[in-house]
Amino acid sequence: MVVETPPRHYSIEEYFALEETTEYRNEYRNGEIVPMTVGSINHNQIIVNLVIALSLVLREQDYGVYANDVRLWIPRYREYTYPDILIIKDEPVFEGRTDTVVNPCIIFEVLSKSTSSRDRGDKFTFYRTR
Repeated sequence: MVVETPPRHYSIEEYFALEETTEYRNEYRNGEIVPMTVGSINHNQIIVNLVIALSLVLREQDYGVYANDVRLWIPRYREYTYPDILIIKDEPVFEGRTDTVVNPCIIFEVLSKSTSSRDRGDKFTFYRTR
């Protein structure tokens, strides 16, 4: 007989402790810690091209373009995630840390086979209902 153990729920403090000691990034989804997949060369090139294009279009306006390493906190769903690209109007609003924001006005996700179902589903539902 196989007995399933319930998934462990982590505190936000445990999540940040892990983030500070690991060489890879993780998302935090309401108590669950989920390792992020590594992007491909093509995935990275698409992000670079978008950042360049967006930066050129928005250079005379009060928008900042941020890629990959800026964590987003979605309090309604208790989720920390790393969108591929964030656009923030005016100044970033930080959530207790200088690497975590709460005020993007536009989010870009470059889809891949391994992440497309999440990126097209739950993740965008979270963003739309903020």
